[in-house]
Amino acid sequence: MLRGSLLLLRPLVAGDRDALWQVARDPLLWALHPDKTRSDPEGFARFFQAALDSGSALVVIDQRSGRIVGSSRYYDWNPAQREIAIGYTFIARACWGGPVNRELKRLMVEHAAPWADLIWFHVGKGNLRSRRAMEKIGAIARDMGGGGQLSAGVGELDAGSAELATGLSDGAAQVPQFTDDE
Repeated sequence: MLRGSLLLLRPLVAGDRDALWQVARDPLLWALHPDKTRSDPEGFARFFQAALDSGSALVVIDQRSGRIVGSSRYYDWNPAQREIAIGYTFIARACWGGPVNRELKRLMVEHAAPWADLIWFHVGKGNLRSRRAMEKIGAIARDMGGGGQLSAGVGELDAGSAELATGLSDGAAQVPQFTDDE
C-alpha cells in the first residue's frame, strides 16, 4: 500500500467493482477521454476486467471518508530500459482541482522510482482537462504523433519529476509489484 496525507493507494481487487463503478459511471469523467464507454455498464466492465488482469491497477481511497475515489495503474514496464508508464487514471469530480491528483501521481512516481529511471504518463490528445492537470504537476506537453495521443514531459526522473509521453507498447507489462510492507 502507498499512503499519503490524503490518499491510500492499494492494489485493485474484484470486490472493488461496485465502489469504483459509483465513481466511473459519471459521464463527465469521460467527456474528454477517447473511450467514453467507461461510464456505461458494459464499457466499465471491460475497463475493470482489464485493470484486474493487468495486476498493476490501484484504487485511490480518500483516507478521511474511506471511500474509493478513483483508480490508476502502472503499465508498459520495460526492465531493459528501466521505463514504466502510469495511466488509466480517473478520479471523482469532487476531487478535481485540488491536491488529490498531485498526491496520487507523487505516490506512484515515488513507488516506481527505485525500479524506473524514466516514468511516462499518457494523455489523450483531446483530453484538455487531463493535460492541464499534468501541466499543474510540472509536465510539458509534446505531440508524439500516432493514435491521437499526447506526450507530456518534464525530463528524466530526478527529485520526484517524471517524463510524460505516449506510445503504448504491445508487450506484456511486468511491473514492480506491491508487497504487504509497502
